Amino acid sequence: MKIESYVPYALDAARIVFIFLFAWVLTIVVERTIRTFRKYSTRMMSKSGGVTEFELEKRAQTISSVARNSLVFLIWTIAILMALQKLGFEIGPLIASLGVAGVAIGFGAQNVVKDVLAGMFLLIENQIRVNDVAIINGQGGLVEEINLRTTVLRAENGAVHIFPNGGITSLANLTRDYSYYVFEVGVDYKEDTDQVAAELQRIGTEVAADEPFKTAILAPLEIIGVDKFADSAVIVKARFKTLPGKQWTVGREMNRRIKKKFEEAGINMPFPTRTIHLENGSSMDSRSEIEAIVREVLKQPESISAETSSPKPATPQLPESDRASNR
Repeated sequence: MKIESYVPYALDAARIVFIFLFAWVLTIVVERTIRTFRKYSTRMMSKSGGVTEFELEKRAQTISSVARNSLVFLIWTIAILMALQKLGFEIGPLIASLGVAGVAIGFGAQNVVKDVLAGMFLLIENQIRVNDVAIINGQGGLVEEINLRTTVLRAENGAVHIFPNGGITSLANLTRDYSYYVFEVGVDYKEDTDQVAAELQRIGTEVAADEPFKTAILAPLEIIGVDKFADSAVIVKARFKTLPGKQWTVGREMNRRIKKKFEEAGINMPFPTRTIHLENGSSMDSRSEIEAIVREVLKQPESISAETSSPKPATPQLPESDRASNR
């Protein structure tokens, strides 16, 4: 066979290589264009005010990720179809077949269409963004991905939860624009709640003046007041307004200082106790017998022990949440 007969095949092969090379270059251009547009749009919208740059960045990252995936998929689909045409395939009937198959699949995959439409509304309405902390269908975690069909959530323990967008029935965004950390401080009934509120205010002022909490706090500590009367404590409620996602950092520091400062001020924070009254006609001759009864009543591990100094019926006390009586 003459060399000339291989020329058309070589040209077709070169065209196919060029098609894929062009698609690869176009993919890089699209990615860089989207990245540049995201930075530019974030900078321009931040100048208008009203929304923090961090919030704008999260929204821009979410939308740009979806746009990039869609455009890259379109580019490589067209490139593959053009390559098939160069290989001698009739892509006209193939495209028509794909259209018919798409209609059939659309009827059979209504849930997929529902997920895609729900995903579009998630993006358009700016309900959640990548790097938000959200609770979806009762499961909380960090939003790692938002696609047209699914939303990916990573829980605190590292587990990844994938939700079809059409199946999201409840959604709570914990880091939209700003956040709150709510304190419910329990104090003894004999304590002066006005003194407790004043002490909380002093602690909040100290935290708001220290780094790195100063930059994360948006407003002074708000004392909501006496919220309820619990079984063994009066609950005083307060809250801090913080930057999105910073509420837990501020809250943990406040909790640490509240315990320390309340101890110094002599404010009692009671802990629940469970008192078990043992009444038996016969005397108990050993500590082990009392411990066995306590374990049986509480259904606790063997490490629990009762404290008593007499073989007579005793009243051991263990830190728990209520009282149980065994007669």
